[in-house]
Amino acid sequence: MRTSPQVSVPVWAALAAALVSAGAAQQHELAPTAAHAELSIQIYYGKRPRTEAEHKVAVWGPLKVPSPAYAFRAARVLPIEGDPIEGGVVLTRDGDIVALGRADEVPIPDGYEVVDCGDAWLLPGFVDLHNHVAGGSGDINDTVHPTNPEFRTVDLVTMDHRSLRLALAGGVTSALFIPGSGSNMGGFGTLTKLAGRSPEEALIRFPGSLKIAQAGNPERGSGDLGAGAIGMNQGLRFTLERGREYYEAWERFDRGEGPEPEYRADLHYLRGLFRHEYPVSVHTQIYQVVLQTIRQLRHEFGLWTFIDHGTFDAYRLSNFAHASGVPVVAGPRTYYFHPDHAQFIGVANAWYAGGQHGWRTPVGGVGRDGLGINTDSPVVPQEQLFLQAAMGVRLGLPDEVAIRALTINPARIAGIDHRVGSLKVGKDADLVAWSGDPLDPRSHVRMTVVNGRIVYRRNPDRPLF
Repeated sequence: MRTSPQVSVPVWAALAAALVSAGAAQQHELAPTAAHAELSIQIYYGKRPRTEAEHKVAVWGPLKVPSPAYAFRAARVLPIEGDPIEGGVVLTRDGDIVALGRADEVPIPDGYEVVDCGDAWLLPGFVDLHNHVAGGSGDINDTVHPTNPEFRTVDLVTMDHRSLRLALAGGVTSALFIPGSGSNMGGFGTLTKLAGRSPEEALIRFPGSLKIAQAGNPERGSGDLGAGAIGMNQGLRFTLERGREYYEAWERFDRGEGPEPEYRADLHYLRGLFRHEYPVSVHTQIYQVVLQTIRQLRHEFGLWTFIDHGTFDAYRLSNFAHASGVPVVAGPRTYYFHPDHAQFIGVANAWYAGGQHGWRTPVGGVGRDGLGINTDSPVVPQEQLFLQAAMGVRLGLPDEVAIRALTINPARIAGIDHRVGSLKVGKDADLVAWSGDPLDPRSHVRMTVVNGRIVYRRNPDRPLF
């Protein structure tokens, strides 16, 4: 696992540098330069543990899942981390990918069942980092208190859910199941596969993230103090300060420098947050609120942070997010209608590429590796995640970046890229056979594989449209 150096420059200095870093010599009015578009973000993970075994709070799902030995053959295999393979084959067994390459170069061992996908494109399963329906409810909120660090979704995950079956039919195999945005700190979400013989088998990691919602939705009259933006910021600060003190007490105990702290259920998962075992995912949009999110959570508290939503005019902070190591999972709104210019702006492309953004000089974007795309299901149904990316392409996002924003990028953003997000030997056998380019709305899923088991096959007798 990678670790990234902490950004140590003062926040406002970093913002000022971000706004001018494109250089005064650039005179482009709207279009960003190629250099801006290819900036590759160095995600800030903090000092996160390097292996799963080093996690003290987070719980990981099984590494091996019993499954048949299959040889999936397809006209085109897109590993994501590597060049496309024409006439490819992927071998899977016991939940893992054991080999892949050209069909004429990878021998199929005895005992492997050949699954001929014909002219299909074979890709890794998609990862949706904003999801509310892996449980029996369409959303989960607890608005008794503005901050709920003791709340968790892991107890609510079920595999017997129609929305998950539809998601599999849309090529989505992994999701971050988080509380809704009715409260400022909704609690801790769960990274889970969308198919499995039990929630324990499907688990990727719990906690998946701490869910925070800034402004907008959590500004409600119900509950305790802190319904407004100022109160919410201070409430978050108080809660996180208590969590940091609890974390530091455990660190002293682990070093043999103090007594064992009393277990606190309301602060236990905040300990793992400050150990950088998982990120904080922040439902945040519009410029001012995203700016406060990066300043407070990333710079003040030093947390592994990613922006969730990032819609309306928040893309104007693209270079500040890049400089801070904060990636963006954009959606579900795919466009922003600029009121001053009567112009539709593709949100995903604006974050990725940067541009004029209303500044005097262009600014850089979060780059190829800093962007994910979400559905906020059930706001947009999970099975339409590929359409979210297709709309991003329609509004300027390059195809390669869109595909990465559905696969390896969200996996890296969430810290699970050693398991999912690409087709690679040793990774989980999560595969999807598409009838063609998944960014073409006319394409459809023919087959979905999760942990090496075929969990969905399209009925060929049903009409396509």
